[in-house]
Amino acid sequence: MKYQLSIFFSIAMIFMFPVQNAGAEGDPERGKNLFSQCIACHSMTPGEHLTGPSLAGVVGRDAGSVEGFGRYSQALKQSGITWTDETLGSWLKAPEQLVPGTSMRIRGIADPIARQDIVAFLETADASSGAAESGAERGAGMMGGTGGSRLVNLKEQSARQQVAGMRYCGDAYFVTLGTGETFTFWEFNLRFKTDSSKDGPPRGKPAILRSGMQGDRAFVIFANPGEISEFIRNAC
Repeated sequence: MKYQLSIFFSIAMIFMFPVQNAGAEGDPERGKNLFSQCIACHSMTPGEHLTGPSLAGVVGRDAGSVEGFGRYSQALKQSGITWTDETLGSWLKAPEQLVPGTSMRIRGIADPIARQDIVAFLETADASSGAAESGAERGAGMMGGTGGSRLVNLKEQSARQQVAGMRYCGDAYFVTLGTGETFTFWEFNLRFKTDSSKDGPPRGKPAILRSGMQGDRAFVIFANPGEISEFIRNAC
């Protein structure tokens, strides 16, 4: 009986005075490391929008409202949500559960401590101090990958980045660089993109970013869609 009473009072004390988890408020340093998985799609620089909107100053902001980003889903814009610790945590856990119909298609983060850490980072990150990686740092690490985000400044191209000419023959593209070198790509391995931002290529001077394990794939980035057909010659 005495043993049972002891257990009863121990359980009661737990409910009356919950044990504080050391990471209950979130650790911004751990959150910064976890956020590195997000930087291909989200910048922490104000006004720099990638696949997703900039998350600079996201805490306290109305969902779907950041200036300059026009690809929000109607579901998010009409959600009436304000981003707080609680709503950000719910979003990171299951975006589609919080906002059915959202275009944010990620599985979600099951670990509640990881979610708290990321939210703590978003709360404390100072975008002007480089708390998250800059676009240039992301570009240095991902130019050889297949990511779809704008990661480098293409206004100042090196000769090896500049496309001087391009022709199409059979199932291949022949791309001549500013260095005079010509490289051949199977048509399925060459992708065309546009970048109309301040960091995009000058009109008439598309840029190329190589990718793939063997360098056999690439992105050619134009200033606008109208340039693509004008620039590529059909010639064998």
